[in-house]
Amino acid sequence: MSLKDQITEDMKTAMRAKDSERLGTIRLLLAALKQKEVDERVVLDDAAVVAVVDKLVKQRKDSIAAFEQAARQDLADKEKSELAVLQTYLPQRMSPEEITAAVRAIVAELGAKGPGDMGKVMGAVKTQLAGKADMGQVSSAVKAALTNI
Repeated sequence: MSLKDQITEDMKTAMRAKDSERLGTIRLLLAALKQKEVDERVVLDDAAVVAVVDKLVKQRKDSIAAFEQAARQDLADKEKSELAVLQTYLPQRMSPEEITAAVRAIVAELGAKGPGDMGKVMGAVKTQLAGKADMGQVSSAVKAALTNI
């Protein structure tokens, strides 16, 4: 069963359970997936679905920070509940140690010589670690690896 099919089944389950918060979040996710399919005129595979979910997770994290800074705890709590639902569709995230090891291997493979090669390394890292790791942590690991050369 594809990830998109799993999300659709989870929506049906949430409908039957009358879990309105979960249902709303899943519908939001399905709408984002459908929008991406219509815009690009493609059928999304699991990797593309993970990319959309990752984007929505990042938006929720940014919103939570903004709402907490504005002292709107009610809205921050709503975003946190949506974040929890969305994160169930992401694959297991890599630990910081795994990220550092993967980045070092890619830097060695590409023969990067310093901070000037950041773009080249990030391009390779994004293709290999997309959906598996938080790109903020990956970027920090790449910077650290390139400054230690």
